[in-house]
Amino acid sequence: MAAFIQRLFKSRKATPASAPKNSTPKAAEASQQEAQNERQLLRESQENQLRNNPPQPELAQLAIDGVTAAIRLEAANGLQQEELLQQVLKQAKGRDKGVYQAIKQSLQTVKDQQAAETAVQQRIEALITQVQDQARSEDTKLYEARLDAAQESWRSVEASASAEQAGQFLAAVHDCRERLKQFKQVQEDEKRHQEQARQRTETLELLQQTLTDLQTASAEDLPSASALDALQKTQENRWLEATRDTQVSKQEQKEYEQQMLGLRNYLSAVRRLETMKDSIASLGEAAGSDEATDEQRDAARQLLKELEWPAEFPQPARLEPVRKLAGKPRAAKPADANQEQQSAVMSALKATLPDLEAALEARQFKESKQLLKTAQNQFQQLDGRNRRGFQARMQLLAGQFRELSDWQGFATEPKQVSLCEQMEYLAEQPIEPEAKAERIKELQSEWRDLGGSSDRALWSRFKAASDKAYEPCKAYFEAKSDLKQANLQKRQAICDQLASFLDNADWTAIDWKGAERIHQTARQEWKSAWPVDFRDNRQIQKRFDDLLKQLERPLDEERKKNETLKQGIVEKAGALISHEPLQEAMEQAKALQNDWKAVGITRHREDRKLWQAFRTACDQIFARRDAQRSAQQEATEQADQAALETVAQLRELGTDSDDQSIAGAIEQLNGLAGNPLSKPVREQVQELKKRLAQTARTRKLKQKIDDWQSLVAGRVNNSLDPQTAPDSWARLAQNQPAVSGRDLAIRAEILAGADTPEQDQPRRMEIQVQRLTEGMGNTETEAPAQELEKLIALWCLHPEVEDVSASNADRLNRALEVMLGSD
Repeated sequence: MAAFIQRLFKSRKATPASAPKNSTPKAAEASQQEAQNERQLLRESQENQLRNNPPQPELAQLAIDGVTAAIRLEAANGLQQEELLQQVLKQAKGRDKGVYQAIKQSLQTVKDQQAAETAVQQRIEALITQVQDQARSEDTKLYEARLDAAQESWRSVEASASAEQAGQFLAAVHDCRERLKQFKQVQEDEKRHQEQARQRTETLELLQQTLTDLQTASAEDLPSASALDALQKTQENRWLEATRDTQVSKQEQKEYEQQMLGLRNYLSAVRRLETMKDSIASLGEAAGSDEATDEQRDAARQLLKELEWPAEFPQPARLEPVRKLAGKPRAAKPADANQEQQSAVMSALKATLPDLEAALEARQFKESKQLLKTAQNQFQQLDGRNRRGFQARMQLLAGQFRELSDWQGFATEPKQVSLCEQMEYLAEQPIEPEAKAERIKELQSEWRDLGGSSDRALWSRFKAASDKAYEPCKAYFEAKSDLKQANLQKRQAICDQLASFLDNADWTAIDWKGAERIHQTARQEWKSAWPVDFRDNRQIQKRFDDLLKQLERPLDEERKKNETLKQGIVEKAGALISHEPLQEAMEQAKALQNDWKAVGITRHREDRKLWQAFRTACDQIFARRDAQRSAQQEATEQADQAALETVAQLRELGTDSDDQSIAGAIEQLNGLAGNPLSKPVREQVQELKKRLAQTARTRKLKQKIDDWQSLVAGRVNNSLDPQTAPDSWARLAQNQPAVSGRDLAIRAEILAGADTPEQDQPRRMEIQVQRLTEGMGNTETEAPAQELEKLIALWCLHPEVEDVSASNADRLNRALEVMLGSD
């Protein structure tokens, strides 16, 4: 083969051998024909080689040494390996222009592909590096957009990436997604903190406004305890939500606690006042009479002491008779009160003036302005006689403040101009109204901290900018006011619906769960209709509280009734803990569980207590069952262990064991039947007992067949004593027709399924047909063993049996052995 391939690829430029000088033209023509034939053969061989998709080295060889230009060009176009292309390019240069150009173009294509692959790999590495850098970057600007763009670019090069590169990119993308979640979480937390701060501010403002309203309210007009209770609870919940998982300053928390404490104290006093109304009315009547006793006066004093009405809130008008009865001192006379007031004002002014002098000395403009204003107010409260001692000092301090104010104007004007510019800039920004209003307040506060301005133009500029900035906020807060009004209307509608329900409710046939849902829904919708104006909400709140009380009264009665039913169920369950039999106790406990489910509404806290007691009782009942099962399982395990030990010992018994051992083993296994064995162990015991019983039966049958075989052999040699045969054989042999020994042997072979000699096969067929005919007319058939015993009885005891030969006796005994083996 190698020589043939070498011959096929011989150089086309090999110099042909010189013809002998004395060759004839005919010989030269023959040689030329032979060369053409050889060339044709080589061309066909190379074409076949091209059609068979040769490997790259063979294509390179054909591209150089192909017989025809078409073969060389086709081979060159099939080359793909860069190394072979370089080799063929060198050899084809100057020899084959077509091959040279084709190879050159193929090389350029390969280089372009390599360059493209290199660019793709560089792009892959750049994307991986970009995403990894982004995963570590703190720049959050367009973070998600940049990540999406990187993923979109990756899809175009993903097919060219290795598994390791894909893993690196996906890991970096995962890290970026985690960072993005962190950024979003931070933003959400910031928004939540801002919202919580706003809620806390509104809560503090509402509490302060409520306390102020209560302190300035008329003594005749007391708010309802239910309205105050609802306000307190809603604001407590609001504050809890506004302080959850956020930082709250100590000052802010302290302010809330102080205001909430004041509201709680007032609410407690109102509640105590409500509970004491009967006593107050009784004592009021006693105060109106002139015959009040000392006991009534002591009762009045004790009532006022227990009431502990907060001093900062106006005393209710209904308490005035009680206070009169208690002998409380009346208000001081105007002259005395005025003297006391003047003394107090003078003391306060004396305390203020040193602070004002110190502030002016330290050139603290804001503090000095506030203290001067306080001192002037106190000075104005004094009468002419008391003013004279302070007048000169007040004039001196006022002059010092004017000098400080002039100096402050030069220092603060640039800051005030900056505030004007900030306010003007703020007016042009599309900011959320709440945030914008807050910023306006901050700038106005900074303006006030600077002490205002004596330059009216500068003040007008700041005021105009403030008004312009607040215009969009004004519309927003007006809308918020509309929202309060809408919530007020919602609450009014809730009250109307509750009133309609109560008016039409038939409490004798009502859906109590539905009524309870109405109660819960009303409270939830009432709470969601927030915010509302506090003053406008007072009367509606009172009506809502009254309606809820009307609804709660029958609900509470029904709940208490159902709680009594459940208490009865708990007591019944407790009685079943020690009840016998246990199965009956469990069935009754299940019935009680169904009874429990059928009971209607109850109070949540009471229901949980009752359910805990009921559940404990049921658990104890079923724990008895578990204990019994555990005891049964333990007994079963012990019985199984003992039974398996017994089975392991008795399995060693075999056919060589004596009858007494086998009978004892069976008796021992029968004794295990009453034990609480598991099913697998019980099956092993039954299987072993069955095997031993079969062994015992086989041994007895073998002994019987051995005796029969001896009797069969004794009939042949006339040594058979009829007295040694079984007593039943005589009856079996009586009144039976004589049968030849040959037929007895054949019948025995048929019954035992033994083989019959070939010469007796026709007779065996006749007997089988005869037996079949006899069996068709006989409804009672005997077992094969019984029939075989009858045949043996005929052989041994029937006097007319012929052909009692040794061969037939052997056939009978062999049939008995086969019968024994099949048993």
